[in-house]
Amino acid sequence: MQPVAADPDAAAIGDTASLLMRVTEWMRRSFEEVAASFDLTPVQARALLGLESAVPMRSLADHLHCDASNVTGIADRLEAGGLVTRQASQGDRRVKLLALTPKGASTRTRLEAAMLEASPIKAGLSADERRTLQELLGKIVTKTGERPHHCAPPDA
Repeated sequence: MQPVAADPDAAAIGDTASLLMRVTEWMRRSFEEVAASFDLTPVQARALLGLESAVPMRSLADHLHCDASNVTGIADRLEAGGLVTRQASQGDRRVKLLALTPKGASTRTRLEAAMLEASPIKAGLSADERRTLQELLGKIVTKTGERPHHCAPPDA
């Protein structure tokens, strides 16, 4: 039996993975801070950012990569804050749509701007470097086909 040869790129792969984890943690903290400045939990902020038009609650669950039952609690809190309304679908009255209120649309716009302003991706990278990073990360995501699982429990 022949010994398995060490991957010559192992150190570089490990270093890159470590850097990605550090940037990911930095981005998570930044996102949490911005969301909190709008009195939102991170999952509520992600839900708000995922609503461009009225969408079925099931679609929002897909966007958040979580079970539809979790979206009910998220929607309850967004609705209590005057950010969304629930509407019956015209095609199937059993389907509930979530739609931004004027306050929700305004908050979404301001939240999006604040997220972009606070993004660690801006730090130290030129526009060309950001495009290159986006292309490289997109390539990894496309190759793996992975879906993250990060929806909070219903009380979020």
